[in-house]
Amino acid sequence: MATTTESVTEICRRARAAALVLPGTASADKDAALTALARLLRERVAEILEANVADLEAGREAGLDDALIDRLRLDPGRIEAMAVGVEAVRALDDPVGELLERRTLESGIEMEHRRVPIGVVAIVYEARPNVTIDAAALCLKSGNAAVLRGSSTAAASNAVLVGIVKEAAAEASLPEGTVEAVAGGGRDELGELARQRDLVDLIIPRGGEGLKAALEAVAEVPILYAASGNCHVYVDSGADLAMARDIAYNAKVQRPGVCNAAETLLVNAEVAAEFLPAILADLAAAGVELVGDERARAAAGEIAVAPAADDDWDREYHGLKLAVGVVDSVADAVDHVNRHGSGHSEAIVTASDASADAFTAGVDAACVYVNASTRFTDGFEFGMGAEIGNSTQKLHARGPIGLRELTSTKYVLRGSGQTRG
Repeated sequence: MATTTESVTEICRRARAAALVLPGTASADKDAALTALARLLRERVAEILEANVADLEAGREAGLDDALIDRLRLDPGRIEAMAVGVEAVRALDDPVGELLERRTLESGIEMEHRRVPIGVVAIVYEARPNVTIDAAALCLKSGNAAVLRGSSTAAASNAVLVGIVKEAAAEASLPEGTVEAVAGGGRDELGELARQRDLVDLIIPRGGEGLKAALEAVAEVPILYAASGNCHVYVDSGADLAMARDIAYNAKVQRPGVCNAAETLLVNAEVAAEFLPAILADLAAAGVELVGDERARAAAGEIAVAPAADDDWDREYHGLKLAVGVVDSVADAVDHVNRHGSGHSEAIVTASDASADAFTAGVDAACVYVNASTRFTDGFEFGMGAEIGNSTQKLHARGPIGLRELTSTKYVLRGSGQTRG
């Protein structure tokens, strides 16, 4: 994104003006903007990639690790996936105006409870430039004005992408301020954005614990955290071990730098000696650094597993490292997950309905899987078209933040002269 040349307040004031108009915007007009956005992404691939190469080169010079470089990187396939995601959002029903309830009160007043946009939604995110498009598309469809603040590591990519979104919105005659961006002011700018309580209705941070802490220290705007993921796979006694091997490997290795990748593997003591040597060999061959508790190390066979430090169980590695532990029961697995997990995505591999029910009921997380990889926690996979992030909170929204999570509600009441005595 380009360096900010006007104040954050001025940018947010323009977004607020747009937010007052957008709730009445026809679905066809919002869909026209999304159609234009998907088309422009496909037409501007070369321009997007040129900007992304500049970001990648700067990132390598700055010493970004491989996981962050992977999150930053765009290629024609990822740009096409962004366009497909925009089209998937366009194809969804417009949530604005959805009737949630209608009834006649004792007073004779007709009451309707309908879904409405939140207003101005600020999204603060790190590294991944595709979030620019996902966030803009979801805000467009849900009738919200978006204020986007990407990270400096993706500045060039985001500048091009925001320009494309603005062009698409203008092509559909949506109001100026529908999509805005701020960048260039560092932590001071972030603090200014987080204090715009008269202009911004919600701020959604998508990033690590450092970003979360920075916002918590200064925010006056309500925050919906798209939080980090310390995710677990638990292999139960009696599980199909071939299935468990596939799931554990996929959850860790398929894309280790994302928030729904597994960071801890827990194995029931009854199957540890049989299961661990094979899966740990798979993981080691893929370059995964392994740490574990004493029982996991003893059951590892010839595979080297270093001792796990106390903080290894609480870390989101964002890379090829995995903590491995042995537990005695489903209850112990649930207890471990609830003590160390971040409430994102957890999985059990089991042949027992009772174990599955105990795990899904006991684990405190937004998404709990039975016999499937944690890697499926994703707005696109859930049929939402895209997501802004995955909320681990319990108020307003939990799990992937899609269209409906970007709405509030309004009661509309129609009377015939009633007054209250």
